Amino acid sequence: TRSSLARVVAPEAFGKTDNHRFFDKEVKRVLRMNNFLKSSLVAMTAFAATASFANNREVLQLAQVSQGFNAEQKYMASCFACHSTGAAGAPKVGAGMMSEWEPRLEKGLDAVVANAVNGVNAMPAKGLCFDCNEDDIRALVEYMLETSQ
Repeated sequence: TRSSLARVVAPEAFGKTDNHRFFDKEVKRVLRMNNFLKSSLVAMTAFAATASFANNREVLQLAQVSQGFNAEQKYMASCFACHSTGAAGAPKVGAGMMSEWEPRLEKGLDAVVANAVNGVNAMPAKGLCFDCNEDDIRALVEYMLETSQ
């Protein structure tokens, strides 16, 4: 009812400031959960898209491995979903986007590669490149940096 909504929205008018503090904490908790769910949904969607491509490209993938790692193709298959849009806080990739990478590079390229290998924030370990080794991840990071100049 309207009066109960007023008690929640303006509890000090009813002498119940403890409810207001509880309400603020509850709103913050719900917002944190909402952000977590959004990040999870982005990661799951990207994973599902990558998994469906992986099933169709197994033979092609074997040929690429035997001929060498192709960072651009792997980026499109594993990294593009988040890094093209900035989903879940991922630094965007593309011409003129180096400013998004600069704060991460303050700790050095090795730290950026280590974060990519081990996962950081909403990014899972190795992103979505489950068959990449550390050298492949380094090549992907370098490709994204070069592309973002």
